[in-house]
Amino acid sequence: MPMLSSKQELLAVDGGTPVRKTLLPYGHQSIAEDDIQAVVNVLRSDWLTTGPKVGEFEEAFAAVVGAKHAVSFSSGTAALHGCIFAAGLKPGDEAITTPLTFAATANCVLYQGATPIFADVSADTLNLDPEKAAAKITAHTRAILPVDYAGHPADMDAFLDFAGRHKMVVIEDASHALGAEYRDHRVGGIVDMSVFSFHPVKHLTTGEGGMVTTDHADYAQALQRFRNHGISSDARQRQAEGQWLYEMVLLGFNYRLTDIACALGLSQLKNLDANLLRRREIAARYAAGFREQAAIMQPVVRTDVNPAWHLYPIRLNLEKLSADRAQIFRALRAENIGVNVHYIPVHRHPYYRDRFGYRGGEYPVAEDAYERLISLPMFHGMSDQDVEDVVSAVNKIAGYYAR
Repeated sequence: MPMLSSKQELLAVDGGTPVRKTLLPYGHQSIAEDDIQAVVNVLRSDWLTTGPKVGEFEEAFAAVVGAKHAVSFSSGTAALHGCIFAAGLKPGDEAITTPLTFAATANCVLYQGATPIFADVSADTLNLDPEKAAAKITAHTRAILPVDYAGHPADMDAFLDFAGRHKMVVIEDASHALGAEYRDHRVGGIVDMSVFSFHPVKHLTTGEGGMVTTDHADYAQALQRFRNHGISSDARQRQAEGQWLYEMVLLGFNYRLTDIACALGLSQLKNLDANLLRRREIAARYAAGFREQAAIMQPVVRTDVNPAWHLYPIRLNLEKLSADRAQIFRALRAENIGVNVHYIPVHRHPYYRDRFGYRGGEYPVAEDAYERLISLPMFHGMSDQDVEDVVSAVNKIAGYYAR
């Protein structure tokens, strides 16, 4: 244990008094009374699923992100799967993506029998590096899946450029990036298909849920059918037309989002701009609070983007600390700061190691970042005191373990 100076407090992990009395989670949903009433209204209506709220939510969401079409799904993972299907990937095909993401980004490629090919990330944003991705293109590459890590948009112009030259589909995993802006355009209407997640820790929630946005009518139709068993019409259409006939035209799944969930999403969508503003305020407070802290590297923001701040991932300058990431993590949790780590690189999961033979060291930038990353609490329901508690705890621990 480092020697205490007269100005240092004993850490909570060593028996000292924690910064907070209760745990502050890294993320949390915000549900207001009008959200609850919107759900109650649907519960009292004729349609709990495949009803009018689905189309209303999709139309409103498309307008918010600036896309022509939006297709809802039961989860962000289901939405990713739908994109891989709509893009036509099959066994023998490849899709390039980042290893520094949740496993669903790569898993969706496997669901269609294709192969995910990883490329390393850029050292500043930790987004997929366009040059390293371009080096992975083969005659079998059919798609590229950049991820907007932590809510910072990836370099979409670069991906669109070489995707156009190689006739690939660009599928943006924007699960972190609802409301983010890339070169004065909102994420969601820039590439072939963009995927959003409505998990409770995201900018808006439907409980579980996802959405795909696209300007391509053929992709939208394929997505709509894929999420509904491959059937070319839905129950509400058939009722309105007074007929029973339905036809399954492709092999799909039951990936529908309910009217209950869509009512919640519609209600929450009204608060998106306010939620984004609050997250950006929190990020600015963190930036100011850690400005003089040499032990951490704050998230980098490129000049041509406005992030959505789903996460606030710091990287530890381990060379300036007498503790490793695990020790810092435990110390922050003991102070009742509910930190997390995003993400274990996908290729380091046992399934990917066993199936594809990864042994570590293949993607050095992503792997080095993983050893240093800690996600601080970031959600729009945080109070100013919550933010100050995080800043105090990080600086307290970084100072204690400073070399």
